[in-house]
Amino acid sequence: MASTHDYEIDGRNEDIMIFINGQFFHRSDAKVSVMDSGYLLGDGVWEGIRLYKGTLIHLDQHLDRLYHGAKAIAMDIDQTKQQMELAIRSTLEKNRMMTDVHIRLIVSRGIKITPYQSPKVTIGKPTLVIIPEYKKANEQVKIKGITLGTVKTIRDNRIQDPRINSLSKHNCIAACIEADKLGVDEGLMLDPQGYVSTCNSTNFFIIRDQEVWTSSGKHCLNGVTRSNVIDFSKENDLTIFEKDFLLDDVHSANEVFVTGTFAGILPVISVDGHVIGEGIRGVLTEKLQKWYALDLEKQCKQ
Repeated sequence: MASTHDYEIDGRNEDIMIFINGQFFHRSDAKVSVMDSGYLLGDGVWEGIRLYKGTLIHLDQHLDRLYHGAKAIAMDIDQTKQQMELAIRSTLEKNRMMTDVHIRLIVSRGIKITPYQSPKVTIGKPTLVIIPEYKKANEQVKIKGITLGTVKTIRDNRIQDPRINSLSKHNCIAACIEADKLGVDEGLMLDPQGYVSTCNSTNFFIIRDQEVWTSSGKHCLNGVTRSNVIDFSKENDLTIFEKDFLLDDVHSANEVFVTGTFAGILPVISVDGHVIGEGIRGVLTEKLQKWYALDLEKQCKQ
């Protein structure tokens, strides 16, 4: 099966140096305590950031989302954004990385004095981990596309805010497991009202009659790539709506695509066994991919 995170295996990743609280460790020696909040409870926030041609793509947006998420869970990162950027850049410099790198930036609440959920039993400062890997997306997936299936696991803000990029990913993992059982590449998730929300690891879009639709955003991750696709679609005079819509709208759509920091824009060729369009990458999806590529080049020149 294809995957939104298919990438070319790179042997250099076997010897990367990982940043943990100001120190560097070979990946085979990089460890955090079993008493860490992230390990015990999934208590923390994270970002996936792309390095392309020496540029950290949309870094400000990623850091804004990281700090917003930390504030939402009452966690003080204890680093300024400038210090965080310096830590990221020092990690890249340590590994002599210049392009085609995916960075996992993780901040947990820190070490606990006992395995209990209350933040009050946390001792010390948050744990900061930066994992850089050479990752180049599989170009064939961008052309051939992926398949989706609607899962029973919903995106529900009654349990936790689905817009926060939390370390607690059980909701998405449950949807991913369902998708595997359905024999599709990603799970399409509905919101509590039955409207289409998101996929388990990407944001979701459809195209109907030359209009682009995506969810209202109330029950999906505030995706950086999602927001940029919305912005450059408007800049190119493409009609785009953030709105509530149903599965019937998806099954009868002209085109469908998903977005993510690593994948960029990927076409979807079928949903729940319904072939989308002609079962190949659509004309407008391909155009959006080209606009996205131009946006990356624009970022590199700033």
